[in-house]
Amino acid sequence: MAHGRFVWNELLTRDVEAAKQFYASFIGWTFKSMPIESGTYWIAEKDEKPVAGIMQMPPDLPPTVPPHWFEYLEVDDVDARLRLATEHGGKSVRPPFDVADVGRLGFVEDSTGAKLGLITPVPKP
Repeated sequence: MAHGRFVWNELLTRDVEAAKQFYASFIGWTFKSMPIESGTYWIAEKDEKPVAGIMQMPPDLPPTVPPHWFEYLEVDDVDARLRLATEHGGKSVRPPFDVADVGRLGFVEDSTGAKLGLITPVPKP
């Protein structure tokens, strides 16, 4: 458990293929596809280990939102931490949800307006 540590980053972009080409040539990442509800999530790997994700920007984001990296903080209990965040001036941006073989996720906005993902990973055997 890495409670309180950043554990995952993902790039939201309008041009996934261009981003994959850039990071493959710039950093040497390779990519594996993973089907998701909205299309394909790309797992970036370095030395055959997952290092980040790349996905198409969701259509509900306004066109004024630029492509950006989004970070996930590991927490001991996503549901409880979202409640605590709202009690301390933050907002729940998206209710908690489960991703098979990944864990429980939720999105929060801190008291300054910065958005952040929270994750409680599925325990590894």
